[in-house]
Amino acid sequence: MTDFFITNIQNHTSLGFLCLVAVFFYIGLITIGGGQVGITIMQQVIVDQFKLLDIEKFFNMVAISEATPGPIGINMATYIGTELYGVFGGFFTTL
Repeated sequence: MTDFFITNIQNHTSLGFLCLVAVFFYIGLITIGGGQVGITIMQQVIVDQFKLLDIEKFFNMVAISEATPGPIGINMATYIGTELYGVFGGFFTTL
């Protein structure tokens, strides 16, 4: 099932968009302890497992998310969704 998610997200298909939303739903569901814990899980899933972003770009996103006002976990989800799928990706990964 993981390969299914990875393939669709990397190919930027409409089904991949739903897979990305499902990934962030999963992250939000298991995150206990705030946004800093969510960032660690995002790194494990998005960078290490799915390889959607490289580590340097991910850490740049973390720095920008910390600098912008608001909860860091939501800022990261919005930024990653926008980076991969544009404005609609940012909107739906934030939900």
